[in-house]
Amino acid sequence: MSPISNAGNLVPLFEANTFDETQTDVSHLLQLSSQLQTSLDIESILTEFSEDIQSIVAHDHLGYEHEVQGITFTVGKNARHKLSYQLTVNDEALGALLISRRRKFKPDECRQLENLLCALLYPLRNALLYRSALTAAHKDPLTGIGNRAAFNEALDREIELAQRHQRSLGMIVIDIDHFKSINDTYGHSTGDCLLKAMANCADNTIRLSDQLFRYGGEEFVVLLPETDDKGVKRLADRIRRNVAAMDCACEGKHIKMTASFGVTTLRKNEDGKALFARTDQALYQAKEDGRNCTRVAE
Repeated sequence: MSPISNAGNLVPLFEANTFDETQTDVSHLLQLSSQLQTSLDIESILTEFSEDIQSIVAHDHLGYEHEVQGITFTVGKNARHKLSYQLTVNDEALGALLISRRRKFKPDECRQLENLLCALLYPLRNALLYRSALTAAHKDPLTGIGNRAAFNEALDREIELAQRHQRSLGMIVIDIDHFKSINDTYGHSTGDCLLKAMANCADNTIRLSDQLFRYGGEEFVVLLPETDDKGVKRLADRIRRNVAAMDCACEGKHIKMTASFGVTTLRKNEDGKALFARTDQALYQAKEDGRNCTRVAE
């Protein structure tokens, strides 16, 4: 490991096999590692690590970032003098750790911190693997959006928040028109191409606060927090027009598609099953009324 020092910053690449037992008590490292491995929550691990090392390497701030998994964590107030590490285990990147304080770090404190990081690496790696597995379990592998399991969890959570804070919650259920005929005519690979195009179109149309899921087959669901009836229908119509305007190039074929939409908002004391059933019934009405239209649940 060869640190690069610049204006109070230390930026080494920290490997798991970097350890000097003369600088840090081995029993303390083992105890710390054991404590950190009791959790698979990344924030809990980093918070406990920060608290435990305060008596050895006092600091005002600890920050962590894992760009690939989109994780950003910080505790305390960032200060002038910094120690930053790119953490790795067997060439596997574990993210970047930053520790800072108002006064300069002494060389022996830097060495002690590098030893203490040995206790963090494997608990952090296990937590990252666990988080990655959870994310994969809630993602539709074809379209990359949330799957039905993710929808069920999000629906329960959003209903609880809406009822607790007495705010509105909208739902849109989308179904691609004549999808079976498309599969029969062009093949399932073309159908998969259209499903991805549908997901991309909807995802690019909804707001940042909205959540898009693939419910199953050619059916998609959007949850819209703090959105009234007019707002839900307005967004559904915008998605519908954008879908109809697409020219989907799939395996050399240019294919047009349309979709039907059912929309509604949460009623007082309504559960997720009832909310979805009403929205799905509105979708069925849109199909009955000729498709490529939006219907609001009664």
